[in-house]
Amino acid sequence: MRWEGLFADLEGQLAAEERRELDSEVAERTRRERALVDLTARLGAGLGSSLSLLLTGSRTLDGELRDLGDGWLLVVDGPRELLVPHAAVAAVVGLAARAEEPRTARRFGMGYALRALARDRATVALDLGEGPALVGTVDVVGADHLVLAEHPEGEPRRRENVRRVLTVPFAALRVVESRR
Repeated sequence: MRWEGLFADLEGQLAAEERRELDSEVAERTRRERALVDLTARLGAGLGSSLSLLLTGSRTLDGELRDLGDGWLLVVDGPRELLVPHAAVAAVVGLAARAEEPRTARRFGMGYALRALARDRATVALDLGEGPALVGTVDVVGADHLVLAEHPEGEPRRRENVRRVLTVPFAALRVVESRR
């Protein structure tokens, strides 16, 4: 009878040790898998959801994550469509814990999206983080910068309406708002 109790106790200890090892292995695998998840995959799982972006310079932007691509997000806040470079995002609130490859993620980068605005001659507002937004029309988009013809909002881009022409590096952009 004593032997049966001893053997049962040893079996219990062995089973508990095996369970601890399995739990430890599962936890380690989970940590490794999470380490491979990038922000784009997390954002991809959040497409269509409402979130809040804390931008560099402490500006907060709330809206629906409508689209994303290589280095940019499209956030819609009512009638406003806002193109936000990844580099301008300091933190995201309201992002799902899961991750998935985005079904609608665009492969093109910021320059390609800005070229579409230039082609359409759309009026845009550029938030550079300091001072009021620069309003005008994107004339040219280079590899890492754009050329903005600044003019009053509501007026077409004509030579007599242009106040000044600015070259703006992509790195300076926090938000690009299309004001069609």
